[in-house]
Amino acid sequence: MRTLLILFSLTVMSLAASAQEKLGVIKHNHLALQVKDLPVSTKFYSEILGLERIEVPDNLKAIRSWFKIGPDQQIHLMAGRTTPVYNDRNGSHFAVFVESIDKAEAFLKSKNLPYHSQVRFDGVKQIYVPDPDGYQIELNEWKEPTK
Repeated sequence: MRTLLILFSLTVMSLAASAQEKLGVIKHNHLALQVKDLPVSTKFYSEILGLERIEVPDNLKAIRSWFKIGPDQQIHLMAGRTTPVYNDRNGSHFAVFVESIDKAEAFLKSKNLPYHSQVRFDGVKQIYVPDPDGYQIELNEWKEPTK
């Protein structure tokens, strides 16, 4: 009996320790990017990426721009960056889905924006476009998941 009680206690303590070893992240909320020129970056994210603006509290309007990027995901731009952003083609980036990669590429060409196009290892075409600060944004064509 005592052995069973010890085993039970050890199991409970082990489960409790395992639960405490995790943060419990549920999903992504927002990405925050510090930018050099808030009006220029705001224009890029709204007019080039076509993201919907989110109202910013009055006390933050001069130093923040927020955008909806999914049902409950956001990008927050924050004024104040004073150092250059360094990214090479294989460096830091974030990725978004577009309706059509060909239409996205034609749009970038029509705006004379620089970008890099490549085919991923699985045959998917990707486009990388820098924002005004040099943050790389990866564009991928949305495909319905196969069941």
